[in-house]
Amino acid sequence: MSLKNIFRAYDIRGIYGKDLTEETAELVGKAFGTLVGIEKTIGVGRDVRLSGTSLKQKVIDGLISVGCNVIDFDMVTTPMLSISVRNEKIDGAVMVTASHNPAEWNGFILIDKHGHFCSEGMGMEKIREIFVNGEFARSTGYGNVRKKNALNGYQDLILGKVRTMQRLKVVVDPGNGSASLIAKRIFEKAGCEVISINDYPDGRFAARPPDVTEDALGALREKVLEVKADFGVGFDCDADRAAFIDEKGRYVGSGNITIALFADYYLERNPGAKIVFDVACSSAVEEFVRSKGGIPLVNRVGHAFIINRMIEEKAIFGGEYSNHLYFSEIYGFDDAIFAGLKMAEIITTEDRKLSELVDEVPKYYSKVEEIACSDEIKFKVIESVKQRVSRDGYNILALDGVKVYSDEGSFLIRASNTTPMVKLIVEAKTEESLEKLFNLGKQIIQEEVIKI
Repeated sequence: MSLKNIFRAYDIRGIYGKDLTEETAELVGKAFGTLVGIEKTIGVGRDVRLSGTSLKQKVIDGLISVGCNVIDFDMVTTPMLSISVRNEKIDGAVMVTASHNPAEWNGFILIDKHGHFCSEGMGMEKIREIFVNGEFARSTGYGNVRKKNALNGYQDLILGKVRTMQRLKVVVDPGNGSASLIAKRIFEKAGCEVISINDYPDGRFAARPPDVTEDALGALREKVLEVKADFGVGFDCDADRAAFIDEKGRYVGSGNITIALFADYYLERNPGAKIVFDVACSSAVEEFVRSKGGIPLVNRVGHAFIINRMIEEKAIFGGEYSNHLYFSEIYGFDDAIFAGLKMAEIITTEDRKLSELVDEVPKYYSKVEEIACSDEIKFKVIESVKQRVSRDGYNILALDGVKVYSDEGSFLIRASNTTPMVKLIVEAKTEESLEKLFNLGKQIIQEEVIKI
């Protein structure tokens, strides 16, 4: 992979030591600092990955070399850094993280003065151009660096946006990621009885992967059942994504369920409000939001795209199929710890079990598969798929990838923005139709991959 190809739709990401090195980190610092401007102040943070310390230092070296001043927040969650940008009223930030990717990966999320991610159409192309061409600002002197703890300011903001809980019993699983810094403490301060597992930030991910898949949260499920907790919540490495375990031990980690749960709660208090969700979500989400009197808005996948749509439309809540959950109370950010606190608030306010709330959400049969496809060709494959299904006369939505509709259900084919994969997401009203549509979608992908 060339240096140019580590630039993705809303971050910079690659395998440490192969695609991405300390040299890369310094150039990223120089490029971002050049875009933001000399004498501007930029925050820098990192997740728990072992490569994060050296990469963070090189980002700082790059920033100060082009005349930027730096606040070093060190280890934080990604939402914590975004909130710190707002709290400190600074000009942007760089988060050293590969989010939910495996341990050998790392990367950089570039954050603007509003705490939002720089992405395609929102600054990423310019940063990439500066990076590739080496067109860095020339400063007459170096910027300065100071350290600051982000935990207290973050905690005060988050706790001020949730109601005090009844004594719920909650199991938290930070997965030895950045949420280990604060998750247990903040749930306790909110009034919960907390049991924590995997809560030491070691960066090795020996206990479980940094993602929040059902397989990764097996230990959380066991602990919820063992201690008879009201629910469990697991966080990915940089705590921008949460998944839940209900009191029966069932995995609740699909946006198709959680978006509906949160939308229902917000719409009860804000009749007629707008709810934003991505194109990968089930049609059941759109139907549910309408049934509750809300206005559903289907959007492109990705942090920056969801937040910007929420701002444009003055939406109350947003979510993604991958269980990124976006809250207007905290500037629209997708904060997993806040999501966990709000789930506790919902259970307390409604005085019902999580399983009861989940069982009321309408569901289609669904199936997901990730098909390996190199970064070099994955978007070409999607374009070829789009042309093929258009020629064949299917009813499609080409908002992000290609979603193909039929009377029996739909399937979405899109390129992953973070890994060398093409994703197939299928839903249908019956299991028979699900298999039929799944086989059709997979066949189309495989044939277009071979063609490319």
